[in-house]
Amino acid sequence: MSHRYNGADSPLVLDGVSLRVGPGKVTALVGPNGSGKTTLIRVASGLLEASHGVAFVASGPLPLSRMSPETRAGWVAVVPQAAYLPPDFTVEETVRLGRMAARGWLAAESEADRKASEIALQAVGLATLRGRPLGRLSGGEQQRTLIGRALAQGAPILLLDEPTAHLDLRHQLEVLSLVRSLAASGGYAVLLALHDLNLVARFADEVFLLVSGRIVASGPPAAVLREDILTAAYGVQVKVLEHPVHRTPLVVPDGADPADVAGDLAGRR
Repeated sequence: MSHRYNGADSPLVLDGVSLRVGPGKVTALVGPNGSGKTTLIRVASGLLEASHGVAFVASGPLPLSRMSPETRAGWVAVVPQAAYLPPDFTVEETVRLGRMAARGWLAAESEADRKASEIALQAVGLATLRGRPLGRLSGGEQQRTLIGRALAQGAPILLLDEPTAHLDLRHQLEVLSLVRSLAASGGYAVLLALHDLNLVARFADEVFLLVSGRIVASGPPAAVLREDILTAAYGVQVKVLEHPVHRTPLVVPDGADPADVAGDLAGRR
């Protein structure tokens, strides 16, 4: 797929991108700012039609961008990077909005809708907070609410754009552990954009590295998160160590002494 926003004379934001997101796996998009990650999420969701090429679901009747909103909502659910959350809405009310996307905004809520919303609440661990207003939630709880809203749609594909943005360390781990569990246990096909390469190393099954709208490397984290590849992609010298606990790649950018980082981590084991 390729895409440009402002006609044939504007630069390509996506340039010949092709990827497959499989069920039961977490696929991560990484790359410098402006590399096309958010645009690719939007094209993959069908909310944005690519200038060239299409996003397909393997067994779907049409390209996603040409489906009706209700049909598309049955295939793909999106957790955007920034979403307005009315502070007076409760957790349960917000999650139930996901069912409206799938059934249409004018249709009455059914027992199946209520059951799907309840399952989503349980899946994200927020059943005990169902009546709490969104304005009284932590950042991690708000993000889990958005994921619950997406799950309530009942779609098999879950797209997340920077789901850990603005979260502290504990809530980052909570959110990505939830996403990892949804893929592994629930069979969801997950595509997410992340900036933190060390979280990618820990939670992703497959990684696609975007630079200037092109995929320059892809594969399991250990194959993509390499010193030569990352230094060229990000324009900064990096060292890649082995995490002493998880045995995953540990990316250390220039300016931090890799020996100090490794020693500090070893001391905390």
